[in-house]
Amino acid sequence: MHTLAPSEEAGRKASLARLLQLASPALPVGAYTYSQGLEWAVEAGMVQDEAGALTWIGDQLEWNLGRCEAPLLARMIEAWTAGDSDAALELDAQYLATRETAELRAETLQMGYSMQRLLHELGDFPADLLDALAIPPEQRDAFRGSYALVWSCAAAAWRIPLSAALTAWLWSWAENQTMAALKAVPLGQAAGQRLLQEIGSRLPVAVERALTLAEEEYSNFAPGFAIACARHETQYSRLFRS
Repeated sequence: MHTLAPSEEAGRKASLARLLQLASPALPVGAYTYSQGLEWAVEAGMVQDEAGALTWIGDQLEWNLGRCEAPLLARMIEAWTAGDSDAALELDAQYLATRETAELRAETLQMGYSMQRLLHELGDFPADLLDALAIPPEQRDAFRGSYALVWSCAAAAWRIPLSAALTAWLWSWAENQTMAALKAVPLGQAAGQRLLQEIGSRLPVAVERALTLAEEEYSNFAPGFAIACARHETQYSRLFRS
């Protein structure tokens, strides 16, 4: 049986702490201000209760995040780990092309910008990676890229195992969606925990698929989701920015 050396054990614990930091709702990137079309689905009567919220969030996981967003994120992490920032930026261009509405695109760019500023303000993030995320390097406020790009860069720099990183990304998204459902439907706290329990049980399958899915099989074909996000842009009364 292999026993971790003290330095290995310390590295593993540090990686776990960083993983929890990345998945935390306290991460100051503004995720709580977005519903990704869920608010319009509630307004339209498509989501009216706990069962409807589970269907909405579960379908997004199955047909959108699990088959497109998560695989692209995995490849970004691999590119950063290999030191290939150009490949990561190319993957990010593909990711941005999947943002089908102005609100979805603005959401990921705003969160990416906030995440990049946070990494700079932490004071211990590798300078060469901060430079790779900014144009030009001496003007780090000139950000390029999505939240997925910056988040994947952090996951790679902090040596978070790929499977764990994808699980954290999907869990964080599911938690934000659940919190949006609690406010918009509205639902009670116990209902929210039941939603997270069920969605959480589906994450291992989604992560395994993301790690093994061939590039030609990537798909975010979810027209109902795209319509909801587009309709939200003109929704009269709303709490969320998407």
